[in-house]
Amino acid sequence: MVYNELRKDYLLNRWVVIATERSRRPTDFAKPKNESAQNSVCPLCVGNEHMTPPAVMFYLKQNGEIKTDRDHNGTRPKNWLVRVIPNLYPAFTPPKAPADKAQIMKTESYGCAVGHHEVLIESPNHDEDPADAELPQLTLLIKAYINRLRELAAKPYVQYVSIFRNYGKEAGASLSHAHSQIIATPIVPRIPAEEMAASKKFYDQHQKCVFCDIIENETKSPRLVLDNQHFAVFAPYASVHPLEFWILPKKHASNILGLSKVEIEAFAETLKTSLKALKTLVNDPPYNYCFHLSINRDAEKSYHWHLEVYPRLSIWAGFEKNTGMYINTVKPETSAAELRKTLQA
Repeated sequence: MVYNELRKDYLLNRWVVIATERSRRPTDFAKPKNESAQNSVCPLCVGNEHMTPPAVMFYLKQNGEIKTDRDHNGTRPKNWLVRVIPNLYPAFTPPKAPADKAQIMKTESYGCAVGHHEVLIESPNHDEDPADAELPQLTLLIKAYINRLRELAAKPYVQYVSIFRNYGKEAGASLSHAHSQIIATPIVPRIPAEEMAASKKFYDQHQKCVFCDIIENETKSPRLVLDNQHFAVFAPYASVHPLEFWILPKKHASNILGLSKVEIEAFAETLKTSLKALKTLVNDPPYNYCFHLSINRDAEKSYHWHLEVYPRLSIWAGFEKNTGMYINTVKPETSAAELRKTLQA
């Protein structure tokens, strides 16, 4: 009898059943792409800037240089390259008046969702997702992430900043124009809080970063997808999703604020290459990608930022929702092998 494997996450108290008995090839998940036409007007496209709130930041090219600005005095420039706007239906909203951290935490006890919720419009081109974007454009997007993280993290009531991308309707994208989102919250949410706590415990015991240790081990494992001077890409040992992969910087840092120009460009290329392999392998699937980072100075030595990519190829059903334990029908080793093969094709 062949038994399924039970694997535990590197840090979280989260278990995954790797269902070898009913394992599937990654290509089994490929589906015909829905080419349904977009009949409605897209509020994120060039020319429709009046349909959105004023931009809190945008990049545009002026006299051969990239300029950073924001909408003011009623102006809405149309020659932008990346545009950041408040979400029209925010999950978190800024305080109505200037407030310090103590005041915010007091209002939080009464259920106030104080924070920020922004939409980053990644390109003037409607369909330019990271797998197909030109590297200079993708580099600008990453610079925009850094810009917004720096500004939001400096606010006294912000304890965490979530940067993520939903691609495809099945992954939660309500608009098809290429965009990401940023949500700044007055608390550290459960998953990053548990990661930070586990990372600190490991650091206190071993005087080194657990993620640096993971990189060292996974770059020698069959789960490695891509390895370059600055980043490692691999399918995590206890992957929750079929074809899930993580991108980790080889230089230790708790967030993306300190990335150099060279590292930003390398990250853009690594992200594009990895997502292009996923797109090619399973015919442009829906996915989410999420940055895991810390803005807490106490976590600088122990925590290591990274990007997690979750293809939405399976549906969580009763067992997963009831237990918090997941069943993955594609071994991470198989996912990595197929992604590597696609990269080499």
